[in-house]
Amino acid sequence: MSTVSKHSRIVVTGLGALTPLGNNVDEYWDGLKAGRSGIGRVEGFDVSEMPCQVGGEVKGFNPADHMDVKESRKRDRYTQLAVAASRQAYVDAGLDTAGLDPFRIGCLVGSGIGGIDTIEKQNFRMFEGGARKISPFMVPMIITNMASGIVAIDLNLKGPNYGIVSACATATHSIADAMRMLQLGEADVMLAGGAEASVTRLGFGGFCSMKAMSTSFNDTPQQASRPFDKDRDGFVMGEGSGVLVLETLEHAQKRGAKIYCELLGHASTCDAFHITSPDPDGTGLKVCLQNALKSAGLQPEEVDYINAHGTSTPYNDKGETLAIKAVWGEDAKRLKISSTKSMTGHLLGAAGGIEAIACIKTITDGIIPPTINYTTPDPDCDLDYVPNQAVEQPVRVAMSSNLGFGGHNGVVVFRKLED
Repeated sequence: MSTVSKHSRIVVTGLGALTPLGNNVDEYWDGLKAGRSGIGRVEGFDVSEMPCQVGGEVKGFNPADHMDVKESRKRDRYTQLAVAASRQAYVDAGLDTAGLDPFRIGCLVGSGIGGIDTIEKQNFRMFEGGARKISPFMVPMIITNMASGIVAIDLNLKGPNYGIVSACATATHSIADAMRMLQLGEADVMLAGGAEASVTRLGFGGFCSMKAMSTSFNDTPQQASRPFDKDRDGFVMGEGSGVLVLETLEHAQKRGAKIYCELLGHASTCDAFHITSPDPDGTGLKVCLQNALKSAGLQPEEVDYINAHGTSTPYNDKGETLAIKAVWGEDAKRLKISSTKSMTGHLLGAAGGIEAIACIKTITDGIIPPTINYTTPDPDCDLDYVPNQAVEQPVRVAMSSNLGFGGHNGVVVFRKLED
C-alpha cells in the first residue's frame, strides 16, 4: 500500500447521472439551468388510491443499453441505475483507456433502501406460488451493498469496496469516505455516490403512511416540490443515481485527466433527536457545516453557493435555514442557496450524488440553478433561495448538504481548482 498524506489534494475527474430530468449529466444539468421539473404523476404503478400520486421517475431507461440483458435480470433496478451512472463517470474520467491497476481503483456507491422493488415482487411470488417460487437471486438483488459490488464486477474495480447506508445522507457520506481512502493511500481512484429506485408500490405506500409526502398538488405535479415556500406540504420521491470519480491531484495530473474541480472537505454529525424528524433548531447540521468548513480550511465568507437538502417539508427547510444563519450570521443573506429537489424530487440515498454534481457544474459553468415553485415567501425561510430562475455568477466554493432519517447529517465542499 502506498502512503499518501492526509493533506493530499483530491479532485473530481468524472461524472455520471441518471435523474428524473435526464439520463446523463448534460440532460440533467440542462434541466436544472432551465428550471424544468422532472416530476409528474407516477406511471410505474397505480397510485389512484394513494394520498400522494406524484414522483420523480427516471424515464426511458433501458437496462440493455448499459449491461448484458441476461445479467440485468439478476439485478434490482437500483443496481441497474448504479451501473449506468458509474459507467458514464468511468468513461468521462477516461478510465476506460487509462490502463490502471484495478487493485488501485475502489468503489463506494451506496443506497438508502436497496432492492425494495425485488422485495415487493418476490413477496408476491411467494404468496401466489409458495416459497419455491422465490428467485435464487433475491438475496443478492436486495442487499444495499450490491450496487458497489456489481459496479466493481462490471468495471473490474478491485480496490476498496463497500456500501454505505445512512438514508438520505448515503451518497454524501460515500463521497466523504472515498476522499479519506484516497488521502490514506488505500486507492488512487475512487468511484463514489449513490443509487435509489424506491418509487415502488411498497416504498411509495410506506412514505405515504408516514405522511411525509406532498398531497396537495396531485393535479399539478410539477408544482409539488417547493422547498422553502410557505405552501410546501411534504417531499416528492424521486429515483436515480449520481456517481463521481475522485482521485488525488497528483495522480490525475500524471495521467493527463480532465479535472472538474477540487473536493476540499467534508463532515458528518448526528442530531440524536428523532428517527425521522430533524432537530428543529438545526444544531446538528450547524455543527456539520462548521466542521466541513474547518475540514476544507475555509471561512464562511469564502462560500458562494450551498446546494441545500431542501426537501420541501415544513421542518426540514426551517431547520436548515436556522443552521445556515447560525453559521453565516448576517452574511447568510449574501449566500446563494437553492434546492434542486424542487426539480428532481428527493432521490433519498442517491440525492447527495446528483446534488454534488450540481455543485460541480455550478463551479465549472458559473450558473447557479434555481429553487423552482418558490411563489409565497415563508417568514421562517428568508434567505436567497435563487427563486425560479438560474443566476449567472462566478462560483469558487460550493457546498452540498444532506440529511437522513436517523439524524444523519453530511456535508461536502468543492472548490474551483487553484494552483
